[in-house]
Amino acid sequence: MSENRVVQGRMVTAEKLAELVEGDSVMEVDSIEEADEACPDCGGNVLKVVYMPSVTELVTGWKCQDCDWSEADRD
Repeated sequence: MSENRVVQGRMVTAEKLAELVEGDSVMEVDSIEEADEACPDCGGNVLKVVYMPSVTELVTGWKCQDCDWSEADRD
């Protein structure tokens, strides 16, 4: 698992970041990566996290390090 990152002034693990994107607990988390894109709301740095919220679903989520914006690649 990857290192911790600062998100909105708090140090978070990959699992906590996935929970922030998902809004609920998750089963398994891959890692945190830099998304190489700016937040559409505030222009801040965006992190990417790949996680499994359930046994049958693999989701990629994005979360701004500076504001509340987040998004997941669900249909």
